[in-house]
Amino acid sequence: MKHLISMADLSHDEVIELLDMAEDLKEKRLRGKVTDLLKNKSLGMIFEKSSTRTRVSFEVAMCDLGGHGLYLNPRDMQLGRGETVGDTSEVLSRYLYGIIARVYSHETVKQLAEHSSIPVINALSDKEHPCQILADLLTIREYKNKLSGLKYAWVGDGNNVCNSAIIGCALMDMEAVVACPPGYEPDEDIVELARELGGNITITNDPNEAAKDADIIYADVWVSMGDEDERDKRLKDLAPYQINTELVEQAKPDVIVMHCLPAHRGEEISAEVMDGPHSVVFDQAENRLHAQKALLLKLLG
Repeated sequence: MKHLISMADLSHDEVIELLDMAEDLKEKRLRGKVTDLLKNKSLGMIFEKSSTRTRVSFEVAMCDLGGHGLYLNPRDMQLGRGETVGDTSEVLSRYLYGIIARVYSHETVKQLAEHSSIPVINALSDKEHPCQILADLLTIREYKNKLSGLKYAWVGDGNNVCNSAIIGCALMDMEAVVACPPGYEPDEDIVELARELGGNITITNDPNEAAKDADIIYADVWVSMGDEDERDKRLKDLAPYQINTELVEQAKPDVIVMHCLPAHRGEEISAEVMDGPHSVVFDQAENRLHAQKALLLKLLG
């Protein structure tokens, strides 16, 4: 693994290795143990989209590991004046030890990787969000003490996070049931790839089918960045797919409810569930830090 552009860039064993590393780094941080394993190394962080968790977790991760995270806004770079993605990547490769990119188009992060001699990490594109899924798998394993054999229910828009989750479930032998309105299904090529990896993937329009006996129920926002013009239509189409108490009651008694945040209480998830006993959303958010530290060590160390 030179880059992480898609969850499919990882094997089952590599995911396990990263989760084990993340657990160790998390424990060391809780004990205040210094882990200057990336001392004097710099990470370039390209952000076309605004961010809370991704930016802060990667900057803190590099700081904790003794390195430096350099925030790069395309408006302040020559990218904003017409320099090609390839040329930018070639130049940054001469200065940095790695690049993360949070971008609108998946093609951008692919071009960065194609022209880079240093590792490139997809920190979110319109196609996938592998960093989020690594944190999610870490969280699930913490609560369930396993991954294989669990039922993972996605309810709502089959978006970029959903795409990566489907591949992650296939890699870790988890059943994935994705419930979306017609027209909101995950990408067909992603579903096909997950099935080629041996995944047990079901796509349905029935949220109750997804939630029934689920070990994990997952929500994400209905209106992602870039979809604001479709807000009214999306809210109407997705209204029956809210994760609320009635839906959670159909899952297993020890179900965990996940959300990659930011959440819109009262839309994709009710406030009662978001703040309730099944919710693990803030543990997920914390685990972005630990999972990404492991990823940075794997690629930059």
